[in-house]
Amino acid sequence: MAKKFVHVVNFYLKPGLSAAEVKDFESGVSSLGTIAEIKEFNVGKPASTDRPVIDKSYSYCLLTVFNNQADHDTYQVHPTHLAFVEKCKNYWDKVVIFDSESI
Repeated sequence: MAKKFVHVVNFYLKPGLSAAEVKDFESGVSSLGTIAEIKEFNVGKPASTDRPVIDKSYSYCLLTVFNNQADHDTYQVHPTHLAFVEKCKNYWDKVVIFDSESI
């Protein structure tokens, strides 16, 4: 199996955002899926699963999978990524990132 580089971002949106602001965030984060270096892409909200070990405190989870760290690094400085951060950073209170590489 080929090794992968996985980048998971949990966004904690500010309370009290308007529906238009949430839609703007959703549009912005979804635009990241157009970046060619991403091999797998998903944006979602916490699932309805309910077990003590599940953390559902985040608002949205972004999952991106790359072939390697170099592709991830290219993504980080891609104009679409930079535009998303600049446009939407005022919508979140906190971002928690988990990067991992296949073993």
